[in-house]
Amino acid sequence: MPDGFRTTRLRGIEGRLVPYEWPWARDNAERIAAHWERRRAARPALFDGIVLLSCACTVEGGVARVDLFEARFSQFVAYRDGGAFDGAVANAFAAIVPWGADGAVLVGEMGAHTANAGQLYFPCGTPDRDDLRGETVDLAGSAAREFTEETGLSLPDDPAGEWILLDGEGQLAFLRPVRFPETAEALRARAETHRRAEADPELAALRLLRGPADLDPQRMPGFVRVYLAGAFG
Repeated sequence: MPDGFRTTRLRGIEGRLVPYEWPWARDNAERIAAHWERRRAARPALFDGIVLLSCACTVEGGVARVDLFEARFSQFVAYRDGGAFDGAVANAFAAIVPWGADGAVLVGEMGAHTANAGQLYFPCGTPDRDDLRGETVDLAGSAAREFTEETGLSLPDDPAGEWILLDGEGQLAFLRPVRFPETAEALRARAETHRRAEADPELAALRLLRGPADLDPQRMPGFVRVYLAGAFG
């Protein structure tokens, strides 16, 4: 089981866009460019767009307040793949955790053309400019948007509930567990219909997990395994 993750239960998250000069990216420009060329050679569909990364996060009164700044996707990928995190910058993202009425959970398998090919995790993505509302970064909206885009599923009318922050391995993973009235198999079937109809689906498949035996340490990021080990346990 991955070490170094801290779990915090929250009643809300707030994000804002701030100016920030990232020393690591400035000092490693050549390394970043070379790494991106290697990644692009393996997966030509990768696009070096703008993503939003965290440079500060505080929790007070059950609310996480996250400062985010704009960075190139190539910078983020090199930073993440290098695994030597500077302690100031993190990949802060929010995700819906879709639980079926039968107690199983739905995860996506990332497509071969993506930066995380083959990995299994909840439908989500690093926030970008689509999640900006003025100077506010709508992390909750980002979670809902990514979930619907990748699965075609709509959230229940009132998905209110706590957030769970998993902090570790250079990530701030804000997870919102949502219980659906359908079984997980019914959710998977609808999501698969949506995925097959997409011209360029981000997911290669949707999978169901029903207990600890389904956890895959080779293909699941640490935050997924830590959360599900506690949820199933």
